[in-house]
Amino acid sequence: MKPAAEVGKDILSSPNKSEATPARELLRRVFGHQSFRTPQAEVIDHVLAGHDALVLMPTGGGKSLCYQLPALLRPGVAVVVSPLIALMKDQVTQLCALGVRAAVLNSTLSWDEMLDVERSLKKGEFDLIYMAPERLLTERMLQLLEQMPIALFAIDEAHCVSQWGHDFRPEYLGLSVLSQRWPNVPRIALTATATEQTRQEILARLGMPAARSFVTGFDRPNIFYQVAEKDEIRTQLWQFIRHKHRGQSGIVYCASRQRTDDLAAWLVNKGLTALPYHAGLDRETRTRHQQQFQQAPDAVMVATIAFGMGIDKPDIRFVAHVDMPKSLEHYYQETGRAGRDGQAASAWLAYGLSDVLQRQRLFSEATDNPANQQRMVKAFDTMVSFCESIECRRQQLLAHFGQSSEPCGHCDNCLNSDAVQDVSEAAQKMLSAVYRLWRQRGQRFGSGHVIDILRGRTTARVSSLGHDSLSVFGIGSELSVAQWRRLLRRLLSEQMLVLDDEGYGTLALTEASVAVLKGQQHLSMRWG
Repeated sequence: MKPAAEVGKDILSSPNKSEATPARELLRRVFGHQSFRTPQAEVIDHVLAGHDALVLMPTGGGKSLCYQLPALLRPGVAVVVSPLIALMKDQVTQLCALGVRAAVLNSTLSWDEMLDVERSLKKGEFDLIYMAPERLLTERMLQLLEQMPIALFAIDEAHCVSQWGHDFRPEYLGLSVLSQRWPNVPRIALTATATEQTRQEILARLGMPAARSFVTGFDRPNIFYQVAEKDEIRTQLWQFIRHKHRGQSGIVYCASRQRTDDLAAWLVNKGLTALPYHAGLDRETRTRHQQQFQQAPDAVMVATIAFGMGIDKPDIRFVAHVDMPKSLEHYYQETGRAGRDGQAASAWLAYGLSDVLQRQRLFSEATDNPANQQRMVKAFDTMVSFCESIECRRQQLLAHFGQSSEPCGHCDNCLNSDAVQDVSEAAQKMLSAVYRLWRQRGQRFGSGHVIDILRGRTTARVSSLGHDSLSVFGIGSELSVAQWRRLLRRLLSEQMLVLDDEGYGTLALTEASVAVLKGQQHLSMRWG
């Protein structure tokens, strides 16, 4: 088989090129595809003409072809900036198998191997060279690249440049130097997730003000979105996998390394092929686990967010979160790793009161950078609203990225819309109880004590404080503890109740609660 670059040259010089564009012919002969997806052909033509581009396509949408094909058709080598070693390795392996002359320059190479790659690079023996931004921005590498023709610069996972984004990497900020040193070389920035604000920041920070943006729809209609109320999380996760995805591959995201290790071990004891992955493991272990996950049809990767960017496994049937993601951008990118083959897949998220309480404490401690704290709080509030909402999940996700849509009819909220109830009266009762306790200044009462009062439980503390004589004592006996806790979570998420700033867990009213207390605003939620 001829190297892909030679195939490209043959096509460009072919007398029959009017029958098919060079890019389309390369698509068929090298990559084995018969047609482009929208808007791949348009992006490729734009870059081939020497123009900059920002490309937003959902995971599995075919972003890589948008720079790989121009790399084979433009003279010189294409420099691909990638944030992850594993991602570079996978893509280079796939390209080499197709006859494309590709290589990596990263820390996995020995000094001699690196020198061999650099010598081949000088000789023009590569179509694409992959490297991390740290490597590219060394003066040694910049000077090396100045000695050869550059076809284009591709900046993958471009959201990493945005401080408003979900995977900010300071190293990406230096990539604006590319426009200064190679003003006539086209650059293409690519990502799967970016709000309008993030898109504008990407263009500004990369120095691409004239770049054309290509934004496809964010919808992944094959993914079923579900948010479950967190209770016995291990049992819930096991039931979800056993009933819906037994024997299938999936990813389970956790918030901490310890939780990742513990949960992976527990799932192994349940008979699953479960593998932990987090930054605390050595590189050899992480690489081995990733390879096992890639190859096994039933492997479950239990991981922190250190895993997943650029993962190319099309048959991942589910992505589960046992802890709430940091933002909707994180959530969308992580769940987008499921069902890349277009077949049915699930995005399952367990969410509970503990998530809200823990996040509030974390944010109250993050006072070193007020601007960053504000961004974190905003992202958190948006994520909580998504979890608490009774509206279509897909519609909310798409709206967050600026895309309008109708209710999908294929998410937990759409399928259970009849279970929604007006809980305004119960909300008034809880808010009134908090108000009466708040008036007893100097004393601190958490959610458990409030719920005991509402349910009319004569506990030792309730009796000793005389709270069984309050007018709100027993007015909510018809509701279970679980229902009151769900309502508390909703009031906290709506900022009608807040925790004190001193770490005692004491509840307090806000101005947002006044309208509900006065009956001017109704509150609805799903009890069951």
